[in-house]
Amino acid sequence: MNMNVAKGFQTKEIERWAKKHLAAGRAVISDGLAYFSSVEKAGCIHTSITTSGGPDCVTLEEFTWVNTMIGNVKTAMIGVYHSVGKKHLPRYLAEFCYRLNLRYQLEDMLPRLGYMAMRTSPMPGRLLKLAEGYG
Repeated sequence: MNMNVAKGFQTKEIERWAKKHLAAGRAVISDGLAYFSSVEKAGCIHTSITTSGGPDCVTLEEFTWVNTMIGNVKTAMIGVYHSVGKKHLPRYLAEFCYRLNLRYQLEDMLPRLGYMAMRTSPMPGRLLKLAEGYG
């Protein structure tokens, strides 16, 4: 799983995001929001499933795992952080994805962390706190 922060739901922003993060020829399934049709400009194959909104739309099979992952991210962040600001949101999402992607390889998590810590040069705390740009 990989999660990225987008600047908003506008046609140009979805198109820019798709060109950066999706390979041409990928199949994209979205709800009926018109902005998602711009993924076709990135060379993706787009299928739109129009939902009526409300509680019934979360039971659609096509969106089960997406809704589950979004719910898990929300629950994890609310349970761990006192507040989630957009300045550090990319780091919060990256941490969640890292743990989720290694959830079946827990024995590898600490050795991987140690390996990366050894390969990373020392950095002052003030630089660690800087938020990088995203989008």
